[in-house]
Amino acid sequence: MKYPKEYLDEIKLRLKVSQVVGKTVQLKKRGKEFIGLSPFKNEKSPSFTVNDEKEFYHCFSSGEHGNIFDFLMKTKSIGFGEAVRTLAAEAGMQPYRFSNFDQKKDLRYQTYKNIFKDYASYFHQQLFNSNNQEALNYLIKRGLSKNIIEEFKLGYVPWQNKFYEELQKKYSEEEINLTGLYYKNDKTGKYIDRFNSRALFPINNITGDTIAFGGRIIRESKLAKYINSPETEFYKKGNMIFNLDKAKDLRSETDEVLIVEGYMDVVSVYAAGIKNVIANSGTALTERQITLIWKFFTNPIICLDGDESGQKAAYRIAEKLFPLINEENKIHFSIMPNNSDPDDFVKQNGKDGLLTLLKEKEIIQSFIWNYQLGKIDQNNPYEISKFEKVIKGLSYSIQDETLKKYVLENFLEKIRKLTPIQSSRPDYRFTPFKKKREYQILKETKILHHKRKDLSRVQIIEFSILFIILNYLEIASKKLEELSEIEFFSEKNESLKSEIINSLTEGNNKEDIISKIHINYDEIIKEINENSNIQIITKNKNDHDVLNLLHELIQNYKEQSNLRKIESLEQKLINNLDENSYLELIKLKSQLNRD
Repeated sequence: MKYPKEYLDEIKLRLKVSQVVGKTVQLKKRGKEFIGLSPFKNEKSPSFTVNDEKEFYHCFSSGEHGNIFDFLMKTKSIGFGEAVRTLAAEAGMQPYRFSNFDQKKDLRYQTYKNIFKDYASYFHQQLFNSNNQEALNYLIKRGLSKNIIEEFKLGYVPWQNKFYEELQKKYSEEEINLTGLYYKNDKTGKYIDRFNSRALFPINNITGDTIAFGGRIIRESKLAKYINSPETEFYKKGNMIFNLDKAKDLRSETDEVLIVEGYMDVVSVYAAGIKNVIANSGTALTERQITLIWKFFTNPIICLDGDESGQKAAYRIAEKLFPLINEENKIHFSIMPNNSDPDDFVKQNGKDGLLTLLKEKEIIQSFIWNYQLGKIDQNNPYEISKFEKVIKGLSYSIQDETLKKYVLENFLEKIRKLTPIQSSRPDYRFTPFKKKREYQILKETKILHHKRKDLSRVQIIEFSILFIILNYLEIASKKLEELSEIEFFSEKNESLKSEIINSLTEGNNKEDIISKIHINYDEIIKEINENSNIQIITKNKNDHDVLNLLHELIQNYKEQSNLRKIESLEQKLINNLDENSYLELIKLKSQLNRD
């Protein structure tokens, strides 16, 4: 039985060719491709290439060529089914189980596409009917040529047309209703066209098949300016990108794509000569959409309206997508001048004007910084404090560990320069968990660092937290709830932490607590003092600074703990797909993003 195309496409969407091939072949980046020695033929000079954009590998020495499924079949000597199951597990997907339902679903999809094809064709022709001149004039007045109208297959749905009856000659009532193109009038029992009196924008999937529509009212009305097809079995707004089927063909020419808000924005910008333009199909940009976009363009530019609502929408997108960025996949923002949108702007300023504006684009971290900074009084320490918490919280959400480190350091450096007070403060933030030092470390710290070189990051943070607890009991008492929420990986460290927390909770005095723990935990305390450079950092620091440092250490430990659990679960899923483990993995990743 055939695997559904959607299932195979989902696997290919989640896994890059270089990711799969790289487990067998040592690859090196060369431009937009990867090269390596052929797995199919002994050779000294690499003739084997991988192209993630085009989703294939090619071996010039043997002539072998194919996708990720072909590669596994040929290198592992396995069948197609086993290759699919293996890659599905690697992608974190459930194995596909065939049933009669699958066959029926495939038939429904074919019928669904055919209805949309007939509908799009019929109403595209209606646009050029003399009776519908108003609709054609509207589009031409908006700056669209007949060639552009033809290229996008734009259409018009006249009031009270008879096309439903035409569809009934080929399809059943149930099949037509599954498309969402019509709804039933409860009073008359008749089916009404959802897009009555609207210009029609076909929404295509990545392969160019029309599976939904957007409709624009052509005259002043109390009705909504734009409406979209309702979600159906085969159309999910959060998965669709308007015009990506055309734009993706430009991926070999550029790594940039312009993301605008509406269908008319896309068509107008496209008509002006900038064809690498898409829209997010009437919904807030989703993780699924940006992942799909990155598959073809690594530097998307989000370009929304220049009014306040447009800027707020842009920032919400930035917050949502910030955790996903990495060294290869970036996001930029370009905001239109006040009270203009891409459609208006390109009509007034042309292609060159828009390209000039786009040169001033901001990388996502700069956009976030400037947006948040514009909301505060820089002379107000309380607002700066709140600003810093927001910025650090967003930085922690970045999933790429290396990028997270440098983005955070960049933000903190900029924060220190906001005021003279800030800039004069010693750089103690996050010291215990930086792998590299970018400033001169004290000699004592170097000695301690040498002693603890074999310790993991988690162990270092555990020692740092315990050192502060042991030496600043009053400060620790203010963080009892947070300290109770974390569980150390080291049993002996956890035992010591629990003992101190219990003693503080019971209200025991400082002397009694110190005396008791030294009797039972003297060796551990000695190890903490020998291996923790936090003692150098806390010298001459006031209680407020130490409290902040303890809070940051706790937050970082939570993150590291979740990351270790995630790594363990991902490895488990590779070896043996387990639904419970997969659900736990998703939960942990969501929690990490929230934190």
